[in-house]
Amino acid sequence: MKFAISYSCGKDSTLALHKMREGGHTPVCLVVMVNEAVGRSYFHGADAAMLERYSQALALPIITCPADGSTYQTAFEAGLRQAKRMGAEAVCFGDIDIAQNRQWEEDRCAAAGLLPCFPLWQRGREEMVYELIRLGYKCLIKSVNRSVLPMDLLGTYLDEASVAVMKAAGIDICGENGEYHTLAVDGPVFQRPMVFRIGDKMELGDYAVADIS
Repeated sequence: MKFAISYSCGKDSTLALHKMREGGHTPVCLVVMVNEAVGRSYFHGADAAMLERYSQALALPIITCPADGSTYQTAFEAGLRQAKRMGAEAVCFGDIDIAQNRQWEEDRCAAAGLLPCFPLWQRGREEMVYELIRLGYKCLIKSVNRSVLPMDLLGTYLDEASVAVMKAAGIDICGENGEYHTLAVDGPVFQRPMVFRIGDKMELGDYAVADIS
């Protein structure tokens, strides 16, 4: 089956892409939502140049969907329709267990005439983190909630050491409650490692963010 991946550049959507390819399915493109006010991808903050490098590193064309809060739904559906014109029969998502998110995505796929796929659904959160590490994925910690995690984790990889810090802090090590976000930069689905630069670390209220570009 040919599919588009709803891609955040983070660990979960990267593992979902891995699972789909492992199952014999063929990706045709990345679909990435972009916050048009800041020119970066939603949630994980990849800028336009970095998104193009993702397209090259994953060897997949990219559909970027600029939107604000009021246009997010229509922009996403337009991106899905473009993916369908490129040959996609389905859309893959990296959701794990939040039912309302899955329902929203299923509704958008129905509107675009595509099959929704959730290869990570109802899998154990810790299990997936350890699988990513075991498979050799390199996922940079891009942001942390400073109320539960130290800023020292910014710009480091998600690995056994960082997981130990998260466990000691008592958080969900998968970060499903927004405790941290990652950018995947290398691993089995990458044709070549991502090129990136780690810049300043910024404090934004409860959150701290590393400028990775």
